[in-house]
Amino acid sequence: MAYVVRLRWPQGVCCARCGSAQVSKLARPWRWQCKQCNPQGYRFSPLVGTVFENTKYPLTIWFKVIYLLCQSKKGISALQIHRMIGSGSYRTAWSMCHRIRAALQPAARPPLRGLVEVDEPYVGGKEGKKRKAKRRRRNGTAGKIPVLGALSRRGAVVTQVVDTPDTRTLQGFVTARVSPQAELVATDDHSGYRYLRAAGYRHETVRHSRGEYVRGRVHTQSIESFWALLKRGLLGTFHHVSRRYLPLYLSEFTFRYTYRTDPHRFERMLAGGVGGV
Repeated sequence: MAYVVRLRWPQGVCCARCGSAQVSKLARPWRWQCKQCNPQGYRFSPLVGTVFENTKYPLTIWFKVIYLLCQSKKGISALQIHRMIGSGSYRTAWSMCHRIRAALQPAARPPLRGLVEVDEPYVGGKEGKKRKAKRRRRNGTAGKIPVLGALSRRGAVVTQVVDTPDTRTLQGFVTARVSPQAELVATDDHSGYRYLRAAGYRHETVRHSRGEYVRGRVHTQSIESFWALLKRGLLGTFHHVSRRYLPLYLSEFTFRYTYRTDPHRFERMLAGGVGGV
């Protein structure tokens, strides 16, 4: 609890509701009271408004789950978490993991700069490997979920689930996530990127359709490596992820890749659980 207090309020305890620093400590351990937002006194603990609120599990168990999530390169299933922490049910471990993933979704990030790669894969199983009842008549991308991603080499990665990777969607994603001052924006030869130069970006493409994958510093191999980690995790660890929960798994993989070399990755993930990454 002391660690959570220091992490959440490094400048001193503030009201969890209104942010006022005029709070009084109660006799009950780890409880404070604020009369600025409630004349009767609003009582709160360091867990209010965090992923740990209303939990029946000790914080040490939560810390263990967070550590496992941030150290598993291709993710770790809720069933494995359930076995390792001895939770009462699989559903409990599943809920804990999803709470943590939801906390890792950043409200906003600075636009990417430097050498940026953008790509748009599809997530989903191959039609021939599905049960006959779930197979569709069409092949290719039928039944798969389109995902957009932008990666700054040696930096952060941002992702987003979309309905259709058309020109309007791709153009909007790049202009929202990538700075016009980026040194380079490298993509494949998807026609949806054709207006990036007109928007002021230094845009170069590699023509995968013609067998070109690298031209000097123009390539998309870094973000394709990230997609490979994601797909190996979804296939080998989680086996199946629905469209409803895919953004949560993307948040987990995005966070882990962005802070892959950060020695304080556990603390960053824990900070996300108590109020922001």
